[in-house]
Amino acid sequence: MTPTSETSLATPSITPSITPPIILSVTDQPVAETKSVATVLTERPLVSVIIPTYDRLDYLREAIASAVSQTYTNLEIIVADDCGPANSKEVVDSFQDSRIQYKRNPTNLGVSLNLARSFAAAKGKYVASLNDDDRWDQHFLETLIRPLEDNSELVLAFCDYFIIDDDGHINEAATQKQTQREGRAQLSEGIHQPFRKISVMDQAVFTAAAALIRKDAVNWAQISEAGVFYDYYIAYLASRSGQGAYYCPQRLSYYRIHATGENMISGKHSLPAKIRKGKAGAFCYEQFIEDPNLAAYRTYFQHEWAHANTTIGIAFLRMGDPQKARTYIHRALQYHRFNLRTLVAYSLSYLPQSLSHSWANVSNPGLFTRPR
Repeated sequence: MTPTSETSLATPSITPSITPPIILSVTDQPVAETKSVATVLTERPLVSVIIPTYDRLDYLREAIASAVSQTYTNLEIIVADDCGPANSKEVVDSFQDSRIQYKRNPTNLGVSLNLARSFAAAKGKYVASLNDDDRWDQHFLETLIRPLEDNSELVLAFCDYFIIDDDGHINEAATQKQTQREGRAQLSEGIHQPFRKISVMDQAVFTAAAALIRKDAVNWAQISEAGVFYDYYIAYLASRSGQGAYYCPQRLSYYRIHATGENMISGKHSLPAKIRKGKAGAFCYEQFIEDPNLAAYRTYFQHEWAHANTTIGIAFLRMGDPQKARTYIHRALQYHRFNLRTLVAYSLSYLPQSLSHSWANVSNPGLFTRPR
């Protein structure tokens, strides 16, 4: 209580010539305003959780369960079904939780446009994406919202994560390798400002399932062209302002690697998946090349852009379309004039179709896949 309020309760002195003071009853005295538990809870900022889904009912159930079980409870959970063949609404309805909204697209939009529309429709001060095959620790949101509420200069908070298999078992070796590869092993806990390098070069910020973002920090319409690299591009867009990010080294998210995941499909023999991934990468790297704030890394992004275009070209060669293949490989030559992989692919595009198709399908990791 302030000194002013204490003074207001003091009893004035009494003299014979002055009317005796009126003594305040307990109910008349100023009382500090108290807030009910319900009021306090409703004043906590709303967090919008976006779960994009397509035909993965069992995993979706786990993802939703981890969202509704959060210790931070002021949520709206938007399950965005991208016109999948399975009935995901039954899974949503089984939770009987009024915080869950089910939205189904009348046609398939693709993951990035599906997410862009969902983020734009979200009402929360903060937003978080959760893949339909991943899940969160129950303290994920509670932990990441604290630094954002404490510091308005932060645009996102992110954490480390576990790698899990089809059955949800943690792969410790893969987890450690991923943390090391994405630069989080050397990353100190706390604020990083700016965080362009750690988001774009190191790819340490995994916005698909391990970040909480201030909604007004990103122009969500811009992610629609990023395709399957939407999470990478969100991290880039959030970092552009030069504001900060908070890193929490706890592993509070679980990223599932399984046979039907996009990365596994594009890494094997699905040519459409390779083309999707190549086009997404080419789009992102082209934006990075043009960004003056990333000028120090331009040569690296030029190499990545060329590699992505060569990957697309090789996929079209394998599909028996050398003319379309040549278009992308020719682009790659802008930065890959002496790259063996690109030069061989370009040469193959001029061979008779039967020969180019046969050679392009030769399994040669040194020529047609990227060495790590």
